[in-house]
Order: sequence, then C-alpha cells, then structure tokens
Amino acid sequence: MISIEVIDVFTGPDGTGGNALAVVRDGSAVRGDADRLALAAGLGYSETVFVDDAGRGVVDIWTPSARLLFAGHPLVGVGRLLGAEVLRPHTGEVTVRHDGEFTWVRGRAEWASGRRTEQYGSAAEVDALPAPPEGEGWLYAWAWQDEAAGRVRARAFPRRGDGIAEDEATGAAALLLTHQLGRALDIRQGRGSQILTRPGADGTVEIGGRVVPRPVRG
Repeated sequence: MISIEVIDVFTGPDGTGGNALAVVRDGSAVRGDADRLALAAGLGYSETVFVDDAGRGVVDIWTPSARLLFAGHPLVGVGRLLGAEVLRPHTGEVTVRHDGEFTWVRGRAEWASGRRTEQYGSAAEVDALPAPPEGEGWLYAWAWQDEAAGRVRARAFPRRGDGIAEDEATGAAALLLTHQLGRALDIRQGRGSQILTRPGADGTVEIGGRVVPRPVRG
C-alpha cells in the first residue's frame, strides 16, 4: 500500500488558505514515470512530490499532467516535513532554511520558466477574474494592495487543461514576480494563503511560508 501524507503549504497567519500537497515519503513504492503521473492525476492536487532519498533530499515533483523541475510549494512543504537543509529536485540543489513557523527555499527566476505575470490595476480586479480567465498559458495575475509595504494580491491560473483551474499558492510564480520587481514581497494569494519572498544579492530569491499537516491518507 502506498502511504500518502497531505499537508497545506503557505497557510495564512490565521490558518486559512494553504495549497494542499501530497507527499509520498517512500518514492520507491511508485517507480515509473507513468505510474507517478497516474497517481498525481488520480489524487488531483496541484502537485504531488515523491521522496526518492530522504537523507540526500532527492525529490520528484508532479502535477496531474507533467513533471516539474522546480516548484516552490512542494519544496517548502517537503522541506518542512523532512526537516531538510538541502533538497534536490530535477533542477538541481535547493537550500532550505527553517525560521520559527516559516520554512524558506532559495531558487532562481530561470527555474520558474513558462509562467507569465500580469499586473492589474487593483486587488478588486484580480478578485473579479474568472477561474480560469480566457487565454492560454500559465498566468500569475497580481495587483498592489499596499505598494509601500510590498503587499501584493495575486491569483494563479495554470491553464494546462488538467483540472487545476486555479492554484491556491504558487512559490515559483512568487519567485518570478519578486525577481521582476526586485524587492521583498508579502503575497496574499487565493482564498487566504500567504507567501513571503526576499531577493538575494546573488540573483536568487527566497520564498517562505507556513506548513500545516493534514491527516494521513493511505
């Protein structure tokens, strides 16, 4: 039997929001790409992560339709779950930092390729968008809630045709937006999720958030 643990990543300060993540701690239980894709599609979460070597932090990330080389919400979630200092998804080595209730991972904007950000005039305009909006391609819709404070309202629409109409909290898109704006952000996404970001002097960006466990599924 495959043991699947589900956690919420990037929950808000009041416990709302958070993007569900399925974690298969024993990645060897699901070896082939076709079987991993089938399991991720069957679970229906925006991402499922397979832990192939917990000691070395080797992980494999899948959406219901494809493997991802890098994704923020799975890495923050599994980083917290494993207490890891380094994770190794397919994109390469990712450092992890734990700071109280927050877990942070560090990445590069080029790892978030395939996503497009679009600024709207107000948070109300972002809130009014249908899920998903018309068009094709991965869209990160955002607007300033408080520009001076770096607070952003955002929603994410993968538009992949795999049943994920809206992604509740997306670390890679938040990383890309932070790189584009060149400043730390407090992003409030989806129903109530919170993503914190910090650009580094070396061109990397840290993305951080809270992780809350759910009951184990098996």
